[in-house]
Amino acid sequence: MLRVTELALPLHHADEALPAAICKRLRITPRELVRHVVARRASDARDKANIKLVYTVDVNVKNEGAVLARFKKDRNVQPTPDTRYRFVAQAPEAGGFKRPVVIGAGPCGLFAGLILAQMGYRPIILDRGKVVRERTKDTWGLWRKSVLNPESNVQFGEGGAGTFSDGKLYSRIKDTRHLDRKVLTEFVKAGAPPEIMTEAHPHIGTFRLVTMVESLRATIEGLGGEYRFSTRVDGLDVAVDAQGNRRMRGLHLHDGSHLEADHVVMAIGHSARDTFAMLQAAGVYVEAKPFAIGVRIEHPQSWIDRARFGADAGNPILGAAEYHISHQASNGRAVYSFCMCPGGTVVAATSEVGRVATNGMSQYSRNERNANSGLVVAIDPARDYPGDPLAGIALQRHWESLAFVAGGSDYKAPAQRLGDFLAGRPSTSLGTVVPSYRPGVNPTDLAQCLPDFVVAAFREALPVFGRQIPGYDDPDVVMTGVETRTSSPVRFTRGANFQSLNTAGLFPAGEGAGYAGGILSAAVDGIKVAEAVAQSMGH
Repeated sequence: MLRVTELALPLHHADEALPAAICKRLRITPRELVRHVVARRASDARDKANIKLVYTVDVNVKNEGAVLARFKKDRNVQPTPDTRYRFVAQAPEAGGFKRPVVIGAGPCGLFAGLILAQMGYRPIILDRGKVVRERTKDTWGLWRKSVLNPESNVQFGEGGAGTFSDGKLYSRIKDTRHLDRKVLTEFVKAGAPPEIMTEAHPHIGTFRLVTMVESLRATIEGLGGEYRFSTRVDGLDVAVDAQGNRRMRGLHLHDGSHLEADHVVMAIGHSARDTFAMLQAAGVYVEAKPFAIGVRIEHPQSWIDRARFGADAGNPILGAAEYHISHQASNGRAVYSFCMCPGGTVVAATSEVGRVATNGMSQYSRNERNANSGLVVAIDPARDYPGDPLAGIALQRHWESLAFVAGGSDYKAPAQRLGDFLAGRPSTSLGTVVPSYRPGVNPTDLAQCLPDFVVAAFREALPVFGRQIPGYDDPDVVMTGVETRTSSPVRFTRGANFQSLNTAGLFPAGEGAGYAGGILSAAVDGIKVAEAVAQSMGH
């Protein structure tokens, strides 16, 4: 089978145009083309008057060897890669091993648990939050009633933070083993739409993620895995030998019990701040890591569609338009869009009492009125929070606390018209763009809950973005603060064997450990760590 890439066709092409394009590219007759399957489809809207669909196809042809020989130096015609997943180990049927433990049931922990279960290791999966349906009720309690459950919310519980997001399933990771295909395949088995296997920028949306998470849990339990919800890890049991070498022996749980464990996957997500502190106190190697801070910015989705797709705005093949923008400000700060949610809503994402943090969320349909995106400024430890590895957490908490006060101290978020923000005056009301944040916003001055360098960088960047995307800097655009949970502010550094640099048997993983960013990369990291656990167990 051959893989043909970069086949560009007009947006409105006829069905027969694709096989014709394949034959033209391969210089074969239609009778020589046995079959073709679309492996990937993307859109190219750089010229919005002439939008293209760009295909990657796998084809069977007669006399494949001769065809391939003609294109041996053409990177766009190659043998189809083998993307099948192969397990690296298998647990002994007789048992005799101590079950591995996975802390956290987000995308990383979920796939670490799934792979370990599929290899026969019957993992124990701990999560401080609740099962996804109960967790959803608690999350709506904050959004609708301003009641926060610190142990069950957007950040904590089955499915992790990605459950309440756009459900994007693409990343920029280099994945030579095609582990992303394993993730997508398992998602489709669990109920995701099959088109995620072929779309260049697939997404699922919150409602579908809920049912998929439940299905994956059932699969893990059916293979002998065990879930324990509402179970927080409050301490590590670490053995230290005469040479000072440290090794995991177990976990101290919030109810006072002890769980023996010498292989522990730490997939705790980017907001488990108390657990970060516990791990540091337990002597686990940790260092500060860059992240970003800013706001959520909302535009009517129709504006973004027109700006990106012109006359083809609203075409169902194209769907809701996305954007990615960046600007290097004169104060040395990078301003960029983050986690753009087409046709979505801005949501309350705090996990701590007396603080406000925002995030974006979309359903699969992406048919809500507004587009929203994080608009953030990059910060780094050496410049902005030197010294203590956990200083980035203190920085996040500082601005989230100020946002809580600016929002009215009732979990409403501070918001401001873009025109008022650029003019340096507080907003007393909002305009034509209706904010989607729940449980509501308080018009105010965002400069009181953002660092001065962020405010300055935004005021420089917004007019630039307005020239790139018409309407982006419209005075009625709404900015809602604050966005602080862009990624983990720490990294629990690991070695080539995926174990902590100074604590054998502890496997830092996923976004919370500083090794992923988003659902797909976190899930792929979970697979890699599960494989490392199995190999460490000697099977």
